[in-house]
Amino acid sequence: MKQLHILIVTTFGAGFSPFAPGTAGAMVGCLFLWVFNQFAIFPTYPNPLFFIVLILVVALIGIYSTNQLEKEWGKDPSKVVVDELVGVWITMVFVPFSWLNLALAFGLFRFFDIAKPLGIRKMENFKGGIGVMADDVLAGIYANLVLQLILYFL
Repeated sequence: MKQLHILIVTTFGAGFSPFAPGTAGAMVGCLFLWVFNQFAIFPTYPNPLFFIVLILVVALIGIYSTNQLEKEWGKDPSKVVVDELVGVWITMVFVPFSWLNLALAFGLFRFFDIAKPLGIRKMENFKGGIGVMADDVLAGIYANLVLQLILYFL
């Protein structure tokens, strides 16, 4: 069971990247978005209901798995990147899939995730897996709002 938790929280091993594991986790999230688009499953736009449910399920599983490993790995270790996957997915909710939109979503999410403005850093104060996930959820929400504004004015 421990191996399954490791597979989940590292987003299939992306968290073990020696360079920028958070970026690697977000890139895996983008890869999944491409697959979802290719096979017309879990659409992000115009009706993302199933995609939103998927995000909630993955976030809850990620929180649980993070809690299972936190005693051994410590608080918010860099190899836990399922939160980056969830964050970049949130950034794409209600956004039509295109390579440009995906690149913008990735860049905006990473900006908010790294800079942690507007209360994002405070989300890390929650205990356990919730604290790991909460800052990326908020970063994804902010990135989504900025992306929506960009698309509106383009």
